[in-house]
Amino acid sequence: MPELNIGVQLRSLRMPLNKALLTSRQLGATAVELDARGEVKPRELSQTGLRQLRKKLDDLDLRVAAVSFRTRRGYDVTEDLEARVAATKETMRFAQSLGASVVVNQVGRVPEEGAGPDWQTLLAVLSDLGAYGNRVGAMLAAETGSESETALRRLLDALPEGAIGIDLNPGNLIVNGFSPLAAAQSLGPSILHVHVKDAVHDLAQGRGVEVPVGRGSADFPALLGALEEYAYRGYFTIERNQAEDPVFEIGQAVKFLRSL
Repeated sequence: MPELNIGVQLRSLRMPLNKALLTSRQLGATAVELDARGEVKPRELSQTGLRQLRKKLDDLDLRVAAVSFRTRRGYDVTEDLEARVAATKETMRFAQSLGASVVVNQVGRVPEEGAGPDWQTLLAVLSDLGAYGNRVGAMLAAETGSESETALRRLLDALPEGAIGIDLNPGNLIVNGFSPLAAAQSLGPSILHVHVKDAVHDLAQGRGVEVPVGRGSADFPALLGALEEYAYRGYFTIERNQAEDPVFEIGQAVKFLRSL
């Protein structure tokens, strides 16, 4: 199996941008995920600022694995939809300007039945974003977690081929009671990016909870095997939202991935 392309979600480090970039490189990552609603806001970044960001990345020999743009509402909600779509397209252009081909967001609720106005709105918007993404060279990847792989497969099948991709997030799937391996096997051809996040189902709390990578229910060797069936060569970006010591835990996650 080829060596993994390992990235770090900068937001997980909880430190200023420049320090987070340097720390990611020191931990052994070759790429980072930028948050377009947090660390860097495209509409507030001048051309000079963009050139400076590119230089920082080049100086550290880092690539941008993905740009996240997590909206408060999905693309199935009509309220403020036009502004949400415009901002997503702006983020796609921003990602492409940094050499990234993936923009990550949760696309909204996928109805159990493929019908109704919300379903039609979702299909229309994602088709539009897909056509735009193909033109600019950066695609929207729907982050897994809130829906089963069956629902996401139904959504992909209803859209034009290649309209959107999938961001596989094992931790999110476990938290919501779904199988990461089933998702990888069902959605494999459409997976554009992988978030390395782990979780377990806490019986006492009656829900899933995030844990350090390699300590939870995500079977990463099996996931890698499933992804290899589809010759996945994208990034594996470490996400750790609730770490007491994020630098240490993300460093351990890098070592864990290198050992697989």
